[in-house]
Amino acid sequence: MKLSKDVKVFAMLAGVFLLAYFVPFASLLVRRSGMEALLMVQEYARQHVLLCLVPALFIAGAISVFISQQSVIKYLGARANKVLAYGVASVSGAILAVCSCTVIPLFAGIYKRGAGLGPAIAFLYSGPAINVLAIVLTARVLGIELGLARAIGAVLFSIVIGLAMHFLFRKEEKEKLEASLALPEEKAGRPLWKTATYIAVMVGILIFANWGKPGTIEIRTTDGRTIAAARAGETDEAILYKPIAGGEGVLSISRSQVEKVTYARSIYASIYAARFVVAGVLLLVLVGLLFLWFARPEVAEWGGSTWSFTKLILPYLLGGVLVAGFLLGRPGHPALIPPEWISHAVGGNSWAANAAASVAGALMYFATLTEIPILQGLMGAGMGNGPALALLLAGPALSLPSILVLGRVMGAKKTAAYVSLVVVAATLTGKVFGVIVGP
Repeated sequence: MKLSKDVKVFAMLAGVFLLAYFVPFASLLVRRSGMEALLMVQEYARQHVLLCLVPALFIAGAISVFISQQSVIKYLGARANKVLAYGVASVSGAILAVCSCTVIPLFAGIYKRGAGLGPAIAFLYSGPAINVLAIVLTARVLGIELGLARAIGAVLFSIVIGLAMHFLFRKEEKEKLEASLALPEEKAGRPLWKTATYIAVMVGILIFANWGKPGTIEIRTTDGRTIAAARAGETDEAILYKPIAGGEGVLSISRSQVEKVTYARSIYASIYAARFVVAGVLLLVLVGLLFLWFARPEVAEWGGSTWSFTKLILPYLLGGVLVAGFLLGRPGHPALIPPEWISHAVGGNSWAANAAASVAGALMYFATLTEIPILQGLMGAGMGNGPALALLLAGPALSLPSILVLGRVMGAKKTAAYVSLVVVAATLTGKVFGVIVGP
């Protein structure tokens, strides 16, 4: 054991030495990539850690402490009703609308508590992939065909990939099932409805605190025009919009021409305006439930479990964001790998183009909804419809940071299988879609 630890320390020291010796830090490209890495970590910390990751970690801690293992096994375990287990897991993203990194603590919570690998993987994929607003915006900005294909593909992917993972690791799943049968009966504790209410309130905080911007906006220009549109991207000089009605293509409006931008009136927009008020009320409700229903030792155990998930996930997550920023940069800000390489590789509808889009999507980090303007730019540079769908199916569900963390949660073998299944399935689907609708 001591030798193994010494080997790890030596490998770390050797890696730092080789990095310091060989990396050309004097190069402008390397320095720019290093700055992009730091800026991406900062952007992730400011936009995702406090409102997304921290609530997810507390929910994961609550699942591991307050939801009995037998309950998780009953509804999501190997002997659970398959239609119910996969059905619930496959549409969970429609409610959560989280990114590939935020869903990992929730996945880790149910997986370590006894959920079957198949339903847990279905939940892991669907969480970031089946985002209602993202699908609607995809249809409006990139076309109804891509939006519909993304919606159908994401639901089917979560089920198919979950079933495939269960089949690949069926021996381990059988052993888990046998171990669960040997578990002693748990003593009756807090009523299930109280635990469900408590966790539902935390999920509500996560949902409302991260409520996405409305898709439809109204632009009033300095010459008196009012345009209903969806934002599609931006350049240094202009903002790109996709008209909702009365026009095709992308509308480029100079920043100096925009007098006012408002969100079109809708229930969704009203909720967005009041999202922090609703989240704050739910937080007060949560505090009240803790005082009414939970003893101090239980709260302390919850905190300890949350801290365990934090230590397990956060270092690898931030390290992955750092590496992804160094290699790929933030949207619109190139780093070590030139974006021209990616746009050139994903033109047309060849197998290579679809595979390149799937692999690029699996490695890139997409904050929620940012994949749409990125794809808008890539398609404008010649990206085919098939590779576009392949990236949409692989990108939101995977990223280099999430892959590193998954390796810690479920091991390198299962992680490699999951990533391979997503990439292969996205490649095949993209190729078929490209054949049907054209390049």
